[in-house]
Amino acid sequence: MPLRLRQPESIKIKFTYFCTLQHTSFINMANKKIGIFYGSSTGQTEKIAEKLQQLFGEDQADLINVDIASQGDLEKYPYLILGTPTWGVGEMQDDWEDFAEILEKADLKGKKIALFGLGDQDTYPDSFADGVGILFSKISEKAKIIGKWPKKGYHFHESEALRENKFVGLILDQENQPGKTAERLAKWVEILKKEFV
Repeated sequence: MPLRLRQPESIKIKFTYFCTLQHTSFINMANKKIGIFYGSSTGQTEKIAEKLQQLFGEDQADLINVDIASQGDLEKYPYLILGTPTWGVGEMQDDWEDFAEILEKADLKGKKIALFGLGDQDTYPDSFADGVGILFSKISEKAKIIGKWPKKGYHFHESEALRENKFVGLILDQENQPGKTAERLAKWVEILKKEFV
């Protein structure tokens, strides 16, 4: 079995941003919940998923590791956030590779889905965050994808996560731009709050 090198997710993540819910329509979402599904081999994508949960509020969002998730877990949430780091030259994280079959079988009709991912634009400039692009290709015709993110401020050559000159979701680079993560997360969550209604 060939050795698979990962695009690093980083070692330490520091956040100083504290979020309060500002959209009444979002706060009053009754029983509507968000499922944050992530795959994480070293724990760093999991940390980002946890920060997303904090920003939305634990009363609104659940965390689910795809390593133990089922098709039923995917189907019970009206709003989904899916996150993967990119490994090697443009691969999804291992657990997502295994979960892909379940993802493709799941009934996602009528759902709104946002994507996020981690990558390393300096070490892998020709396959930056490709894992997110692969994830997008598996669900783009099955549900409404929201939360696109501008490519401005990143430095890379190619990425499968780009569609129409924008990333299909939030892309974070903890290796080269860790100082921008908190602000990017905060802005992205505010965008999603307006769309998750």
